[in-house]
Amino acid sequence: MALIEVKHVTKHFGEKVALDDVSIDIPEGKIFGLLGPNGAGKSTLIRIINRITMATAGEVWFNGRPITDDDVAHIGYLPEERGLYRKMKVGDQAMYLAQLRGMSSRDAARALKDWFVRFGIQDWWNKKVEELSKGMAQKVQFITTVVHKPSLMILDEPFSGFDPVNADLIRKEILRLKEEGATIILSTHNMESVEELCDEIALINKARLVVTGGTDDIRHRFGEDNVEIEYTEDFVRKTEVLSREKAPARLTELIEGGIRINAYRELVPRMNDIFIKLVTETEGEGK
Repeated sequence: MALIEVKHVTKHFGEKVALDDVSIDIPEGKIFGLLGPNGAGKSTLIRIINRITMATAGEVWFNGRPITDDDVAHIGYLPEERGLYRKMKVGDQAMYLAQLRGMSSRDAARALKDWFVRFGIQDWWNKKVEELSKGMAQKVQFITTVVHKPSLMILDEPFSGFDPVNADLIRKEILRLKEEGATIILSTHNMESVEELCDEIALINKARLVVTGGTDDIRHRFGEDNVEIEYTEDFVRKTEVLSREKAPARLTELIEGGIRINAYRELVPRMNDIFIKLVTETEGEGK
């Protein structure tokens, strides 16, 4: 079942077309990657889903009906442009944002303390935001995005500014939130994270939907249907890349020749390669 249905959404800013007849289904309980180069239209779509701006045409449905302002309370949004009040204490800031999202003071304090302990930042509660590093402030903002347990979380470049250790911490938390039933829209340029985390993706370029579907399905769809055979001959390890059609005959030949086969694997392209290929192709169509 789709939690979010984007139905033929178009958005104009004067003469500029930011989105052109985009339709996407975002399944419930999955991590959905929203991909595209800078200026493609991703941020505009995110703002329309959040009702920060309205579509020129088309609709967004939430849980089987047109989305309303009241539904925004069930969305946690981490924008790429981070923003905390620098002069406030971290704990006061977190409490304010949690209560702004509908939590009682008591529930907010309990949940935030749990999150602060999980992230190892309990000593930051009484520090001012301006004392925090960029990465530390982003931890706080991530917590305030998800603390009210929204059914939909929209995370725009959530790994930006993090070192590898803390980026891994955020990845694990995203997977844990998914296991607890959250639907997550992940907007990122980090293709490694897309492969690791996303169940489905949509690629937007030049305001139009280029491709959407399951991550594994898309990787296979854009593969060249090649396989790699790795074997040892005369004590030397060798590899050959062949089409899937020719591979069985070559395998038989090697085995009958007494050659030891070490590995036989399908060559599936990386999401990064697919991203570059599709964006390059659509850029060329616009010339």
